[in-house]
Amino acid sequence: MSTSQAQAEWGERLALSRCYWASGRGRALITAQAACLGPVLEARRDRHALELSMGASLLAHLSAAGPTHAVQWAPALAEAKSEATLVCPPRALALPDECLDLTLLHHFLEHCPDAHQALAEAARVTRDSGLMVIFGFQPLGLAALAYRLGKKRRHYPGNGRWYTPGRLRDWLAFVDFEIEGVDYCGFGPGRGGVCHERRETLGRRHNVPLGTSYMIRARRRRRQAPVQRLRFGLQPPAAAGPLGITRGQTAPGQRSLRARRPGEVRAADAGAKTPSQHEEHKR
Repeated sequence: MSTSQAQAEWGERLALSRCYWASGRGRALITAQAACLGPVLEARRDRHALELSMGASLLAHLSAAGPTHAVQWAPALAEAKSEATLVCPPRALALPDECLDLTLLHHFLEHCPDAHQALAEAARVTRDSGLMVIFGFQPLGLAALAYRLGKKRRHYPGNGRWYTPGRLRDWLAFVDFEIEGVDYCGFGPGRGGVCHERRETLGRRHNVPLGTSYMIRARRRRRQAPVQRLRFGLQPPAAAGPLGITRGQTAPGQRSLRARRPGEVRAADAGAKTPSQHEEHKR
């Protein structure tokens, strides 16, 4: 597939997604997602962030609690909304390794043809102390029945591939990331997209896995340095006896108690005379 064809397909996906996020349901869901992500970012105070989103910017709803320098992604210059937009293929981000404090994938993997490669690129540009946040539609939620069945499955967001947090856990493990927590939000907006605050509060308080969307917080795995024991070439000291004499030594004036072998002559007895030789010398 050529670059122009890929950009055209991305433009069609973004056009369909903008219609949903501009509706009442989309606005209610992104408001619930902003309330879920806000406390996480307030505790971190990140500086550099990148948002890969499908038609709606979640960081734009968090201007106060968001990072200092946030960059948006676009597949082509025609889709760029500002000069600070990153225009490049999602499978090859034009950024150096480990340069971001926060990488946000807002319903991006569900409509990305190279989802594995896009996730690997997001992991590559996230530093060790950084955070990767993934928003996705919950396939096991109550709203999935309405979007995945019937005529709505042909339109956004039903026309995408919805991944469970368990499957994304395996993908993240492949790029040396692990899930720190999963939060659910978007508990049943009513007619016209108005979200029930009481239902949303109860669902988030008990973290019921039946919401329309989920938020995954992932960090890079801590690499433990290998511990290698040092071995010195020193001989252990010889054990000393009760008299301060080490093994293999005898005290001064003390004869060794070792038994002689047959025919063995000691050096001290080599010059000693036998009794017969002593009598011969007296004569």
